Amino acid sequence: MRNLTRLAATLLLAALAAAGAVAHAPSVAQLDAASRSAGNRRDVASRIGEVLFQTQWPAEVTQISANALGGHLIVGVRVQGVKFHRPLSREEFVAEVVDLVQRAFTAAPDAEEVDLWASVPIGVGKGVIVSGDLAKPTSRTVFSVSVRRDESAQALRARIEAGDDGVFWDSSWAQTAFAGPAT
Repeated sequence: MRNLTRLAATLLLAALAAAGAVAHAPSVAQLDAASRSAGNRRDVASRIGEVLFQTQWPAEVTQISANALGGHLIVGVRVQGVKFHRPLSREEFVAEVVDLVQRAFTAAPDAEEVDLWASVPIGVGKGVIVSGDLAKPTSRTVFSVSVRRDESAQALRARIEAGDDGVFWDSSWAQTAFAGPAT
């Protein structure tokens, strides 16, 4: 009887699979996208995440947000500024930022701006309030850039490397975060 039940279950699963009715397990990229998306357009953030999380970035992507207001769609991408997956030079970090921004624009054709920032954790003492009105910050921004859709990758790279026109580099972080000589 057990063999007949097993055979019937196997045949049923085969028939369902042939009909396309069997669900598949989500990919790691889909799971990361769902868990790391935020904003009032989480559907867009998840779609961007599915693209970005197909790559293991040296500076880990920790959150993607998408917010729409009055017909404007703004995307935010946060990366870790510490514990890179491998040693990373400043030039490689800039290349990653440019690539992340370009892929976010590709995945969200209606987005008019991508804001990308890197943050590092701040140690807080035991018993310190970290949420609510009296919260102490638990991270600080060490790099940020806002990019409009019409800015080319080459112009963005040059702007980041120059460190002006709306680009923020925390100087002490930039001196110690990267492999190789500081620039």
